[in-house]
Amino acid sequence: MSLPPILQNLEMPIVAAPMFIVSGPELVIAQCKAGIVGSFPALNARPAEELEKWIVRIKLELEEYQKDNPDKKVAPFAVNQICHASNNRLEHDTEICTKHEVPIIITSLQANQAVYDAAHSYGGIILHDVVNIRHSKKALSMGADGLIAVCSGAGGHAGRLSPFALIPEIRQFHDGPLLLSGSIATGGSVAAALAIGADLAYIGTRFIACKEANAEQGYKDEIVESSGEDIVYSSLFTGVHGNYLRGSIEKAGLDPDNLPTAGKDSMNFGSGGNTEAKAWKDIWGAGQGVGSVSDAPAMQDIIDQFKVEYDAAQKRVSTN
Repeated sequence: MSLPPILQNLEMPIVAAPMFIVSGPELVIAQCKAGIVGSFPALNARPAEELEKWIVRIKLELEEYQKDNPDKKVAPFAVNQICHASNNRLEHDTEICTKHEVPIIITSLQANQAVYDAAHSYGGIILHDVVNIRHSKKALSMGADGLIAVCSGAGGHAGRLSPFALIPEIRQFHDGPLLLSGSIATGGSVAAALAIGADLAYIGTRFIACKEANAEQGYKDEIVESSGEDIVYSSLFTGVHGNYLRGSIEKAGLDPDNLPTAGKDSMNFGSGGNTEAKAWKDIWGAGQGVGSVSDAPAMQDIIDQFKVEYDAAQKRVSTN
């Protein structure tokens, strides 16, 4: 099955992951102008009234840019909806996204029929985060158009399975859009994601340190300076297991090697965390691919470098 048209006309086969706090209009617009799908969590727009302003701004700036640059591949954008009972904005945010016909909705934590139906009512598509087969089949049965396999090593909330396990298993029953998330921080990794069966790479960590990201300088510096060994996998901060930077945990006065656990019943997306040090404000998320990040350029420069690395990876494979 081929990708839906909205996901075909990209400069590179990449969807940028929505990152709490980090992803704002500036980053999304830069991602889309560079030819990859940009995205942001609806909850980043605070107060709730800001969401409509963000969507309108993104649409207008991208339309104007495309008009001025008719030969450029300007990508669509996506809004991430956290479908959990503690998200008391879900109904409001869904109404705003429907009103402005956001082309791609990314759903996380739970499949939600009302959100799916709302997106499909105007022709939008749903991409749903999954970490296992059970969640994959449930989302598809409810009408999800595509799946995002969030594998071991992904930044923020992440699963435990290797992409070499999860991607082939999903492909046994799903021939639609399939994205891979987990330690993808180079153009070569993008090529590898496609080689094992994904249609698109889903990337977050590499973009945290870029100039357009809404991350404080200390966060960007730690991204550049950290390696894969500096990633800590814990459920403490949100009730769902995720990957975080060791340095930020230590700065919060916690021992990264002796963190207590927290259950899903403690999730609260109004507060943003279960401890005094909040995810994602104080405890910074990042994936194991952080070791491949050594600079903090503009988004367009990152995509240009990805293209070089992607082409080099394809040549290496074709000559072996």
